[in-house]
Amino acid sequence: MSMEARIQASLAGALSPLHVRLLNESHQHSGPGAETHWNLVIVSDAFVGKRLLQRQRAVYGALKAELADGIHALTMKTMSPEEWEAAGGAVRHESPPCHGGSKG
Repeated sequence: MSMEARIQASLAGALSPLHVRLLNESHQHSGPGAETHWNLVIVSDAFVGKRLLQRQRAVYGALKAELADGIHALTMKTMSPEEWEAAGGAVRHESPPCHGGSKG
């Protein structure tokens, strides 16, 4: 199973997201075919009333196995359904530059 499929399945199982946009940005860092750098926008009822840190911890908890097995970087935007609706469903989320050692 690809890392993308694993991420999607883990998020679905733990957070029942209403929307997920998952982009593999590894080509900008590690080269073609890598699955190490990800950009995630996720909308879930699980985030209602939660602070940013609590939301991020929930995502990291859901992806514990994937983080231990090859994910080098995960940039995320976590939103409640109300926040998603207020944004009109159009959220742009840029990843910061990678300073890790995988870029060759």
